[in-house]
Amino acid sequence: MPNNTTTGLAVTESGGLLEPLTYELGALGPNEVIIDVQYCGICHSDLSMVDNDWGISQYPLVPGHEIIGEIASVGDGIHHLNVGDSVGLGWHCGYCNECACCKSGDQNLCATAQPTIVGHHGGFADQVKADANSVVVIPKGVDLATAGPLMCAGITVFNPMIQFGVNSTDRVAVIGIGGLGHLAVKFLSAWGCEVTAFTSSEEKKTEATSFGADHTLDSKDPEEIERAANSFDFLISTVNVKLDWNHYINTLKPKGTMVFVGATLDPLDLGVMPLIMGQRSIAGSTVGSPAVMDQMLQFASQHQIRPLVEQFTMSEANSAMSHVREGKPKYRVVLANN
Repeated sequence: MPNNTTTGLAVTESGGLLEPLTYELGALGPNEVIIDVQYCGICHSDLSMVDNDWGISQYPLVPGHEIIGEIASVGDGIHHLNVGDSVGLGWHCGYCNECACCKSGDQNLCATAQPTIVGHHGGFADQVKADANSVVVIPKGVDLATAGPLMCAGITVFNPMIQFGVNSTDRVAVIGIGGLGHLAVKFLSAWGCEVTAFTSSEEKKTEATSFGADHTLDSKDPEEIERAANSFDFLISTVNVKLDWNHYINTLKPKGTMVFVGATLDPLDLGVMPLIMGQRSIAGSTVGSPAVMDQMLQFASQHQIRPLVEQFTMSEANSAMSHVREGKPKYRVVLANN
């Protein structure tokens, strides 16, 4: 059986530039597929892997885990995917399929799940190989050119809506209106919630309203935050910087939940009494299972939810990565493989 040679863009050392690399995908297993990559989003996690910020990078490294493409070939054991299907692939490209999490439908929590760009070449390439059960079909109505960020940023903010039972009648708030936050506002608004956006940018206050936010509050104004005490059933933080989290905890209603999806590296400095007295909860959330990813894509199709993206060609990947590194995108970047 052929080893399926392909070409990608790889870095060979920490912080290096992307350069062409030809490599073998390996023989196609019975439960695997090969995807012709059409589009691939750039996530900040790609930068973290390029720079080895987490100490787990292996070089040469082909980034890219917000993949949209077309099935090129399927293994003999695959019956739910066909050559030519439009599909997406996110942070994980395989699961153990044996642990309690996998068996209960929480594959995203599988301790030995295979990340798409950790010890595996990702989507800055002509093709990528993945286990078929990590691949989701893109429904009609979803724009392929802008769908890539849904596979990571989108599912990151949609998953906690499902896992923590957000209701359409809830009052909710989003901290930070960036690549994650703008999608959180769009999803929560379409869900039916009354949405408040926390941001210190006047420009982003206007944009958050255009995304569906009903209200905006200044994330750097303690008095404004204090006036929102006991307001929200659900609060999602998408930022990766340290804030005065005690102010935000107090904006939760009794039994409200605050979920962190932005990876702030600083310890959370929290007083326990507001949690105890209000029976409030603090939680974290990661990307979703394939089933929740499918639910997200169906919801995005029904409500015409699209990430706001800037598009570069794959040959412009180094410029695009610099653009992301400098914090310039509004709001996500997608590489087009054409």
